[in-house]
Amino acid sequence: MKVRVRSSQASLSISYGVILVRSHSRPRAASFSAQQRRDHEDVRLGSTFSGVVIDAESDKTVWGHDATTALMPASNTKLATSTAALTILGPDHRFTTKVVYGAGTLTLVGGGDRTLTTADLTAMATTAVAGLKNAGLTTVKVTVDDSLFPAPTLATGWNDGYYPDSIAPVRALVVDGRHVTDTSLDAGQIFAKLLARQGVTVSGSVTHGTAGAGTVPVAQHESGTLSSIVEHMLKVSDNDIAETLLRTTALAAGRPATFEDGTAVVRQVLTQYGISLANFEIHDGSGLSRANRIPAQTIADILDLADDPANSQTLKYIVDGLPIAGEAGSTLGPEWGRFDTADSQCAVGKVNAKTGTLTGAIALSGLTKAADGRWKVFSFIENNSTADPNATKDALDGLAATVNGCWA
Repeated sequence: MKVRVRSSQASLSISYGVILVRSHSRPRAASFSAQQRRDHEDVRLGSTFSGVVIDAESDKTVWGHDATTALMPASNTKLATSTAALTILGPDHRFTTKVVYGAGTLTLVGGGDRTLTTADLTAMATTAVAGLKNAGLTTVKVTVDDSLFPAPTLATGWNDGYYPDSIAPVRALVVDGRHVTDTSLDAGQIFAKLLARQGVTVSGSVTHGTAGAGTVPVAQHESGTLSSIVEHMLKVSDNDIAETLLRTTALAAGRPATFEDGTAVVRQVLTQYGISLANFEIHDGSGLSRANRIPAQTIADILDLADDPANSQTLKYIVDGLPIAGEAGSTLGPEWGRFDTADSQCAVGKVNAKTGTLTGAIALSGLTKAADGRWKVFSFIENNSTADPNATKDALDGLAATVNGCWA
């Protein structure tokens, strides 16, 4: 959460590559000055560009270019998903994975925890084996229950090519974030092997099933808090976590765990916060959908909402989870070639922003403390540039550095 500092009112104008920051004292050029470099920036950003800069303290728009034009936002969609999840579920919410026993069968019950690990399964297997042995049981069947979510489907704007690299089919049970066709069976098979290693015989193959009302709880694992999960999701832009959160948010709001109901809850939450949904259209929680359309203004408003001290108890984790320019292990790390050019290196450690990348869509939205001492919220979304995507990302990094004021 950023502490807002009051100082002189500033104005800012951008012509893609050129940003001028004006305060009460004197005008100051803060970016490209040569026409040749302006033209180069125009090429990298293309002609379909939506952007806005907001003064976080006054909520006044400092600059905008087609700010209300809805473009494909890619993973900036996760900011809306996070807002809804934190609001409906609460920052302290935890996801529970259970093991229950009945009629000679251990059932691993998925609770929508995308952070479940083999170590967690091992601990549950150890507890389950101790209970079985105390009851004189040495042989069981193993089933998996992932009925919390309906069978996986493709969202509007998805294609089969997303599996398994970009995302796994969305199920309520998965271990180690593995990208396989049936993550639930995969988790069950790993669990069965862990039981066998501890002396319990598993008969037959692992199958899908539903835990009955008469089953007895024998082990469970609780995830970390939702706040920590959201922070991690945003840092690395985890698509699988985003889609799981969309479904669990829908369930917590009393709706089915579907794309349609999850996105409806997102719209409802944003409306309740007073965020305009004009030209807003989403079909998933991760931003993989090529049918998603969100204006830069809306993205900036969501970030401004999360940065508002009045919402800190619930939404500050969105700001905390934004990648920091130059932060290794995040999507703004040097391993991704971000903030490593002459015009953007000065902003390393000074810009917090969510990235977004799809074929034909690149976005960067976040916060930075500008030269006037005031925090600025910005959102830049580019679609359909013919430039190399890495060059376009460099251009957006440069714009963020310009908003910060370090690139002069």
